[in-house]
Amino acid sequence: MSLPPEKASELKQIIHQQLLKMDVHGRIREVLAETIREELAPEHQQLSTEDLIKALRQRGIIDDVMKELKFVTDVNEKERTSAPKPSTHFVDREPPVLKKTNIDPTRRYLYLQVLGGKAFLEHLQEPEPLPGQICSTFTLCLHFRNQRFRSKPVPCACEPDFHDGFLLEVHKDSLGDGSKMVDATTMLSICDPVHMVLIKTDTFGETTLVASYFLEWRSVLAAENGITNIAVELLGVGTESNVSVGVLNIRLEMYPQLSKMLSSEITSTQFTLERQKTAEKERLFLVYAKQWWREYLQIRPTHNVRLVKIFAQDENGVNRPVCSFVRPLRAGRLLDTPRQAARFVSVLGYERAPVIGGGGGKQEQWCTLLAFLCRNKGDCEDHSNLLCSLLLGFGLEAFVCVGTKAKGVPHTWVMTCGTDGTITFWESLTGHRYIHRPINPDDPPLVEQPKPLYPYRTVGCVFNHQNFFGNCQPSDAVDVCVFDLHDESKWKPMSGEAIKSVCPPGATSSVPPFPPLCASAIDAAVTSNEIELQLRILVSEHRKH
Repeated sequence: MSLPPEKASELKQIIHQQLLKMDVHGRIREVLAETIREELAPEHQQLSTEDLIKALRQRGIIDDVMKELKFVTDVNEKERTSAPKPSTHFVDREPPVLKKTNIDPTRRYLYLQVLGGKAFLEHLQEPEPLPGQICSTFTLCLHFRNQRFRSKPVPCACEPDFHDGFLLEVHKDSLGDGSKMVDATTMLSICDPVHMVLIKTDTFGETTLVASYFLEWRSVLAAENGITNIAVELLGVGTESNVSVGVLNIRLEMYPQLSKMLSSEITSTQFTLERQKTAEKERLFLVYAKQWWREYLQIRPTHNVRLVKIFAQDENGVNRPVCSFVRPLRAGRLLDTPRQAARFVSVLGYERAPVIGGGGGKQEQWCTLLAFLCRNKGDCEDHSNLLCSLLLGFGLEAFVCVGTKAKGVPHTWVMTCGTDGTITFWESLTGHRYIHRPINPDDPPLVEQPKPLYPYRTVGCVFNHQNFFGNCQPSDAVDVCVFDLHDESKWKPMSGEAIKSVCPPGATSSVPPFPPLCASAIDAAVTSNEIELQLRILVSEHRKH
């Protein structure tokens, strides 16, 4: 049976990868040395290929390789029979050879290559990792228009060896236009950036957010031959958001090539207009927020000590309206119920943003969703924003609550309002739920009052992607608060139009789009069986001693 050249090349690559993975070359060298030393007479210095294959077969190495290759082939067969995916991620390896991938010739693609990094000065003294040695790694995560990608891990170094390619599908998502080939003018109106998040994983498996960057890719629309090379300077996060952490060399290319390129004047004018429009919207919202805050303080001067949070800083130190951190997020078939969503969010790690120096202060850092998901851990605000987004995606009327818990520690949690008026609190860090029954302070002393089981003490404000309410009841204690958000004597609302102007789905906005959730790459059944087997071995070993 003859194979077409591209299939033969793909098969060779699979075999080569498997040989490297199993360290077959090292095992062959061992067999070769052993055969020469033990089985050949001293006067016999010639070793034929047949002798070597015979020795390899006797030691079962060839059978091992064939078994492993059969497994790989089965996996690829499953992948080939599965439904075609709209976007593709493939990797460039050394030595550079022509890679082929299935692309739809009627769609427009942006091919983004990461061609190494430089000036990661924190790793200037990093020793070269030895073969097989566990070392700290960098992983680059990307999100573009509902598509997510992840690079292969590379060892941390001053010049990390990134060599990955990502095929990003550029298409208009409005109804009826998704199947059309978009032209340069249409793509110029797509203002979604490529969000790039760099994660460092240490030798213990702990992840750290290194950088978060929004790449303006549309400069390629005015580039000669539809190809442009960009040096992207990555800045740190949190307190280091003004410090450079390194530079990535990026190459952008359009597939298929554009028949007509735009001039650089047109693209730069478009970028300027977008920036001006966004800045004006944000300025007007800031003016409105200041006015709203003045009115809120006029109700009761003691309101200035309540936790009413209108803006929050993201990982890059940019102030954003808190409403922009929440958006309805549909998990598709990945999460079946709101309870599952709460469980999913609770198993993500909890970690407060690091603070340089003492004092016990808390660093302000509300992460964008991609940074939170890629790092796989975050603060209580990150958990609450994600849980609220998922509950909104299930059609619940959900809000993030900002307040305090025991000892006045600032905290956030999620609240849902039932159709019958039932108020349910969801603790995003544990997945626990609590029914809220307010205490009426005007009741006579003999009336039995409900005992709150939740850990929350005060609440200053609640918000979601469309609403913001400041608590203006006489007391901000949660147990006496009535969560009738339509009663303006208890909750001061913000203008829905003002919120919509700076939070999607508005027009031009500096707020990053939400990435989709991705299915786990881990086979749960296989992994659970492996864990059970390891536990059995450990138990039996323990009993022996």
